Amino acid sequence: MMLGLLGSAILGGGVAVGGYKLLEAAPTNAPQAAMAADPSVRYTSAMRSSSYAAPEGLNFVAAAAAVTPAVVHVMTEYAAAPQDAHRRMQMDPFLRQFFGDGGEGQGQEPQGGGQGSGSGVIIAANGYIVTNNHVIDKASKITVVMDDKRKYDAELVGADPNTDLAVLKVKADNLPFVKYGNSDDVKVGQWVLAVGNPFNLNSTVTAGIISAKGRNINILRREDNMGIESFIQTDAVVNPGNSGGALVNLNGDLVGINSAIASHTGSYEGYSFAIPSALVSKVVDDLLKYKVVQRALLGVQMREVDATLASEKKLTGLNGLYVAGLTPNSAAAAAGLKEGDIITQINGLAVNTSSQLQEQVARFRPGDQIKVTYLRGATPTTVLATLRNATGTTAVVREAAAAAALKYEGATFAAVPAPQQNKLGIAGGAAVTGIKGSNFRETGMADGFIITRIDKNIVRKPADVQTYLDQARDNAGALVEGVYPDGRKAFYPIGQE
Repeated sequence: MMLGLLGSAILGGGVAVGGYKLLEAAPTNAPQAAMAADPSVRYTSAMRSSSYAAPEGLNFVAAAAAVTPAVVHVMTEYAAAPQDAHRRMQMDPFLRQFFGDGGEGQGQEPQGGGQGSGSGVIIAANGYIVTNNHVIDKASKITVVMDDKRKYDAELVGADPNTDLAVLKVKADNLPFVKYGNSDDVKVGQWVLAVGNPFNLNSTVTAGIISAKGRNINILRREDNMGIESFIQTDAVVNPGNSGGALVNLNGDLVGINSAIASHTGSYEGYSFAIPSALVSKVVDDLLKYKVVQRALLGVQMREVDATLASEKKLTGLNGLYVAGLTPNSAAAAAGLKEGDIITQINGLAVNTSSQLQEQVARFRPGDQIKVTYLRGATPTTVLATLRNATGTTAVVREAAAAAALKYEGATFAAVPAPQQNKLGIAGGAAVTGIKGSNFRETGMADGFIITRIDKNIVRKPADVQTYLDQARDNAGALVEGVYPDGRKAFYPIGQE
């Protein structure tokens, strides 16, 4: 019995060892056989295919591949910063714009010269690129680097601080570009991709969802109260350098231009904001056709309806915008709206916040008609309102008219070219020449001085100088503020004893 057991054990052990040797020597599949060519390396498992078919609607690969070649790196250079130059866009301490750090720190403009960076989106094959105004603001030189590393000098076509958008042009053709999508169609919860160049990491793609629409985060604060904010809020990861980059849907359509984040640190903390494509396309079209944005106004002072207002005014609902006042000679007044009406829709789209109404109206030009639906009591009414410009007319403002030179009191006032405005950080202005032979010769002003403000009035074009100085004749004179081409700011009293 003992000999039998011993024999069985020896036989079983031999079979086990032999089987193991056979398994060790015989490759189980072709990939492992190829890897086992080096006898000093032992592979414990075969490499399997990692291809994976994502469920329909969750695959970002196609959109990323389509969009990435059309998102560029915008690199800027800055001359010495003008003394006391103020930023056009004042920001809350907890909100940071996406300036490239350029060695200057997060969210800071380069001081005393330096570099910055951001992103841009090619929107036409012949070299037109949209980006944020704050990306190229005050830049003395703009360079665009393509995804394939081609580099071009860029020309500033036009910029609009009111929407924080700018258009660049490079001398190239047959470029990849992104098509506009309709931002009105995007839904909260929908997947989107953000493509840009955060921290100079070229062609970075991140994903997130639409968190909210029509957000006003109060960063486009301007003295003329003409800033337009109706951002798309997402949780796609964006950081300094993403500014001006693309927000696209899973079809690769452009639904927004990434512009801002809400952050305590200046880096991503969960929320990002993009300018909706419906507004982008209109502003870009204006800059290309007219060189200036055609701003249409409805002419109402609004209050958002909440429980307090509803109780105060005995309103029956909490939707819409309460008309607290009307601008004289405005589109709303001409259409028959009155104080106390509640605007509920613009062109059939519900508006419950002032930012939503501003965005809808800003898509049109003076002279265009829109449908305004409002409640007066419990009765809904829809009227056609013909939008007007800031002067109360339906005329379209063209660059030539806005920039026409003016002879006044013996001096000549001319428009300031857009590149010089950008370099000096001003919006508009009027450059004066012929001082010695004019009534301004005793003021101390020198030729080349650019007037940016007369008293509290902003000078945007040469004609403003005559308008505001004529108004000042009835007062005790005026204080003229401006800047010289080298960045020096100066103040001159006119007509004051």
